[in-house]
Amino acid sequence: MQAFVAIGANLGDAQAAVKAAMDALGALQRTQVTARSSLYRSAPVDATGPDFINAVVALRTGLDAEQLLVAMQRLETQAGRERAFPNAPRTLDLDLLMHGNSVMDTPELTLPHPRMRDRAFVLKPLAEIAPDKVPRAALARVSGQVIERIRN
Repeated sequence: MQAFVAIGANLGDAQAAVKAAMDALGALQRTQVTARSSLYRSAPVDATGPDFINAVVALRTGLDAEQLLVAMQRLETQAGRERAFPNAPRTLDLDLLMHGNSVMDTPELTLPHPRMRDRAFVLKPLAEIAPDKVPRAALARVSGQVIERIRN
């Protein structure tokens, strides 16, 4: 099954945390990373704190959506993620954007991710690795949001 995961961090060494998360996702059972976007810098949306470092990865996984979500939450906890209040600054944030063609809405998980089309920090890196998943109109709607590709 193909899945897409958005990765973000804005505390500590955020670039290192995002890169480590890419590797950790690929090390999950029955999962491999098939594409990695560049890293991007963006201001927090509906939050405070330092700028975020963001990326998106494509996965090939044998985990179902709920199993992948649990594994992602475990990685967040291992990275020191604390949920002190909604949209708090974070050491690592992993969002499951899509899992195959799954459409679901449960208390634990909504697929596709309900706010992904409102966020340049998701759409730009997703468009880099999977342009067929991001309509031009969606990119146009977020064009006013400041996001900078980090050149390494």
